[in-house]
Amino acid sequence: MRENAHWAVRRLTLNDFRNYPTLRLELNSGPVVLTGANGTGKTNLLEAVSYLAPGRGLRGARLSEVTRRDATPGAAWAVAATLATPVGEVNLGTGLESGQDSDKDSGETQKNAGNARIGDTRRVVHINGQSARQSALGEWIGAVWLTPTMDRLFAEGAGDRRRFLDRIVTGFDPGHATRTTSYGRVLRERIRLLREKGGHVDPDWLCVLEETLAQTGTAIACARREIAILLSHTCEQNHGPFPVARVEVIGDVESWLEEGSALEAEERFHTALTQSRVHDAESGRTFHGPQRSDLVVQMRSTGVVARECSTGEQKGLLISLILAVAELIRKKRGSPPLLLLDEVAAHLDSEWRVALFERLSALNAQAWLTGTDAAQFEGLSSCAHFYHVADNAAVPY
Repeated sequence: MRENAHWAVRRLTLNDFRNYPTLRLELNSGPVVLTGANGTGKTNLLEAVSYLAPGRGLRGARLSEVTRRDATPGAAWAVAATLATPVGEVNLGTGLESGQDSDKDSGETQKNAGNARIGDTRRVVHINGQSARQSALGEWIGAVWLTPTMDRLFAEGAGDRRRFLDRIVTGFDPGHATRTTSYGRVLRERIRLLREKGGHVDPDWLCVLEETLAQTGTAIACARREIAILLSHTCEQNHGPFPVARVEVIGDVESWLEEGSALEAEERFHTALTQSRVHDAESGRTFHGPQRSDLVVQMRSTGVVARECSTGEQKGLLISLILAVAELIRKKRGSPPLLLLDEVAAHLDSEWRVALFERLSALNAQAWLTGTDAAQFEGLSSCAHFYHVADNAAVPY
């Protein structure tokens, strides 16, 4: 992993991305404030920046949905950036490559993207002009975001919280994303065999799958648990006026890790999978494993779980967590991540807003913030780039 002291986008270029036919921003390493009316494309700019990191972006949208609606038939979206690092500048590029013609056995990409079948799309990545795997972006950049849709994180299902935690873990270990993808694939294969083959499934192959699940699943649970512990400690040390969050991952594998070594947890997981074959086949779901775990957040001062806290307390807990993640990444990787904060300042009182800006300054992170009212960001007037977003453009002011 490369040692970076400061990540910052110095140049951002968009083509056919959401509402932007083209856009180019020249920046320094300081915060970026985007103001304008609702619906003008402020969040779209944050989403574009989020695609510089591995993953599905801050909206989790399908790749084909990101291309501008009025784009020329066959066009595809693209995001390019020049990123400043202590070891020099790096050029990152990513976008949609469509035209995967599944009728051809060779699977070669067609030149005319308009001929692609629906869903036959993939994301391509270039680093300094060379093709690269998406996971390689994580070696060059980290990004953490907070959006209005995340306000429901504590009230919605455990799956959303697991994905939230997995994004955090991936920020420290890009290989975590590979493990979770592989685990999900093997999980589905085991259930398919149990349901389709019943008692006729090859026991040796089933055992191989379950060994893989036990090994990979335990590694996933270990990584999640370690980050949860670090987040709790960091929140306690750096909370300011924000509520202190106590973070825990609960589940059967996590309980086994609490009671013994990782090897013992893996063995118990493997035994549980073997013993639950009939139950899993009948239900169509795997009863044991980290795919059933949940992220539990509490207010340290009261012990109240986040889902039972007030809306304001939940917002404070989220901010506390995001700032703790940024601080951890700074300590672990030597550089704070890009912070993408969508409409965060609008819902904070003056004390919390001042505290947030002070924390951003202390982190020395390039933060991207959006809002409808420029007055909300007066505390950043001496160090931030301000842009007014309207008419598919971002104009500095």
